[in-house]
Amino acid sequence: MAEPGRPARSQGIAGTWPVGRAAPAGGFAPAGFGAWPALVEALRAWMRAEAGAGRLLPWVPVAFGSGIALYFTADHEPVLWVVAAIAAALMLGAVLLRRSRLFAPAIMIAAIAAGFAVATWKTARIAHTVLAKPLYSVALSGFVETRDIRERTDRFVLRVAAMEAQRSEVKLERVRLSVRKGTAPEVGSFVQLKARLMPPISPVRPGSYDFSRDMFFQGIGASGFVMGAIAAAVPPDAGGLRLRYAAFMQGLRDAIDARVRATLEGDNRAIATALLTGRRDAITTPVNDAMFISGLGHVLSISGYHMAVVAGVVFFAVRALLALIPGLAVGFPIKKWSAAAALVAAAFYLLLSGAEVATQRSFFMTAVVLIAVMVDRRAITFRTLAVAALIVLAVAPEALVHPSFQMSFAATLGLVALVQIGMPNLFASPDHSATARIAMWGGREIAMLFLASLIAPYAAFHFHRVTPFGVLANLGAMPVVSALVMPAGLLGLLAAPFGLDGVFWWLMGIGIDWMVAVSRWVAALPGAVGRIPAFGIAPLIAASLGIIVMGLLRTPLRWSGALVLLVAILWGLADRQPDILIAGDGQSVAVRGRDGHLQMIRANKDGFLLKEWLAADADPRDAGSPSLAAGVSCDEAGCVTPLADGRLVALALRIDALADDCSRAALVVTARPAPADCVAMVVDRQRLAAQGALALTRRGDGFAVQAVKARGTDRPWSPATAGEGDFSASLAPQAAAPRNRDATPSEADLQAED
Repeated sequence: MAEPGRPARSQGIAGTWPVGRAAPAGGFAPAGFGAWPALVEALRAWMRAEAGAGRLLPWVPVAFGSGIALYFTADHEPVLWVVAAIAAALMLGAVLLRRSRLFAPAIMIAAIAAGFAVATWKTARIAHTVLAKPLYSVALSGFVETRDIRERTDRFVLRVAAMEAQRSEVKLERVRLSVRKGTAPEVGSFVQLKARLMPPISPVRPGSYDFSRDMFFQGIGASGFVMGAIAAAVPPDAGGLRLRYAAFMQGLRDAIDARVRATLEGDNRAIATALLTGRRDAITTPVNDAMFISGLGHVLSISGYHMAVVAGVVFFAVRALLALIPGLAVGFPIKKWSAAAALVAAAFYLLLSGAEVATQRSFFMTAVVLIAVMVDRRAITFRTLAVAALIVLAVAPEALVHPSFQMSFAATLGLVALVQIGMPNLFASPDHSATARIAMWGGREIAMLFLASLIAPYAAFHFHRVTPFGVLANLGAMPVVSALVMPAGLLGLLAAPFGLDGVFWWLMGIGIDWMVAVSRWVAALPGAVGRIPAFGIAPLIAASLGIIVMGLLRTPLRWSGALVLLVAILWGLADRQPDILIAGDGQSVAVRGRDGHLQMIRANKDGFLLKEWLAADADPRDAGSPSLAAGVSCDEAGCVTPLADGRLVALALRIDALADDCSRAALVVTARPAPADCVAMVVDRQRLAAQGALALTRRGDGFAVQAVKARGTDRPWSPATAGEGDFSASLAPQAAAPRNRDATPSEADLQAED
């Protein structure tokens, strides 16, 4: 990578775009327009600078990630050997063209193909059966691999050794089961139980997050809950080294939690445990909500910040101790030794926290930085970020579509850009003295917090909210977390074997009290909850492109990324919300009434679904609000509610209600097969089974239909259903078929004729 201020070479080496012969600027502007040639020349100079030596590598992971994104948009699973062969051929071609002006586009195309191939290979490598239909009484036996302690219920993952279900021959490898709080078996134990199993949760509306894809890449084929008691049994084998490791680490986490519990309690204990072990499900709902509303929710999930603090504390502590020995400080590379110690500490923290994908990403980024220190390279550069991104995406390509990856790398890109450019250079002027003084007095740290807000498009897309006062909350809480909470936690871990950890947990609790107080105060401010209605994937892609351009470019061309980002924001805010939402099971329907708000028809108590629908609509009401049922009329057979234009939408719960609903309603939703002569627009069992949840938007007298599962889609985490019908992307009113008149004469008429 070219150093700032050093002229970048543009010819003769691999990894650059050779500079072509300058073309005359004339012909593009009216004669006599003197400013146009100067502008064209400036643009050419900027483009030559962006194409200089070392500027290509940061774009390689962007292309690699684009290939992974293309893989996840495929309708069906690609053929592995075909995509692997194409990727290998394109990579070979790029190598052969390394001294040609075609090298840059060749390597980018090869990176796209490589990303597509890696994602395909990962899916083929972990392929397993996914449950398609509910099973109501299943006998299971197997090993407990993980266990989560949550606020109301506990949950564990069972590696299935034997499975018996009535009228089903399906065999699953892993299932995730919920149990009553305090009854989850120990990790590593072999148990027998009965359970009710359900297919992995599909998206609750078109465009929402696909939890079934997450569960597939975790190796889980179904979820459910235990029915009855859990019995310990004699295992058929030892379970393997991986299971023994999981049991050991779970025991270590439980021991740490017990030591913390001896000093702290309630949310303080839960947050301390979350910061040290990654187990964050025991935090109460009010505190959890306040943390996320205030913008401090990132503290609860182990991420790059936590890894950086752990590695930084260990690095500077070890280096300070070694510097006290003059012989070592003068004659040995204590900086490299300190980096190695920090790397070991970060690796231990990774294993202790469960080594989830988000934590792995954080560790790889930290490891690349520390290794750069050990080999005498600049630690924080775009090259470092590019290498870390490539490692993460190669190991876990599914991380690309996870919100934690997107938000983390967007924020990291902004921070690296600030470090690379430098705050005075960011606002370049003939005299940098003012900006230099601002940077010295905390301006750089404040700018970093503002740049970290680049995660806002991803938070708005996945969680439908932004944190207007996130910078304020981070300014108030993060110095305490960095200087007190995390160092006290690390010292507590070191002192625990000697029984001297109590004072450190106490200090950690003081810092957590302050952090919680800040989060509650910020969450209570007027306008603290920035609700954003759901928008499509296209504005998010445009926003990502704008963020990448702003982060990676060095010349004033970077500000074109800000323009793209602004367009993406306006595009997302202008996205029209659907008029009707229909759950995948046909038991819940949301209809937009005359007041513009959703009215809920529901036959079950699915609070999660309602919460997600309301959040996606930027609706501040909760699932228990009585106003959700305003205008809804129900009886035992079903419910009806009017659309904004007065037409009725009916949810038919019983088969005998369909005849009346078909004659009176404009749209009938039912989880049963609809009659063929129904004159209303119909969404029935067959369509819901094939397409999942639906979003309907009014188009004239009919509706445009957007489905969770497009026609022809067949992926390992969302397999196609048997007998899938051919459904159009719209619903239109049907003309009433003329009925043949009854020709049977009445008895009175017959008698009169006689």
